[in-house]
Amino acid sequence: MKKIITLASAIAAAALLSACASTPTNSLAIQKENNQYEVTGLGKTQIIAKNNAISAANKTCGNKASPVLTDEQTAYSGALKGVVDEQTGQLIQAAANVIGNIAGRNAGLSKDDDYQTVLTFRCQAN
Repeated sequence: MKKIITLASAIAAAALLSACASTPTNSLAIQKENNQYEVTGLGKTQIIAKNNAISAANKTCGNKASPVLTDEQTAYSGALKGVVDEQTGQLIQAAANVIGNIAGRNAGLSKDDDYQTVLTFRCQAN
């Protein structure tokens, strides 16, 4: 009986640690001067990265205020960054997906953090 409990505890701990090892999609806010904040959102696409950053900004301001953007920067930081430009990287990704589908394997190169959006904002009362 003790062996079963020990084994179950080990499996639960491994599952918990593997969940913690995943890449976060947004960050906590960093407060800057003049009541401004900065958050970062990550995603497989520009849209997902921006949505994750906006979600973090909304969370920072809370229910009684809304974020007002003062700066937005989105960058491609994918697996092929530095090797090819963003458009070529997207073409290579699409080709890898097609080959993977034909071969019956996941040949994708994209990751959950291929794009990074950094928002600078201030919170304005509703």
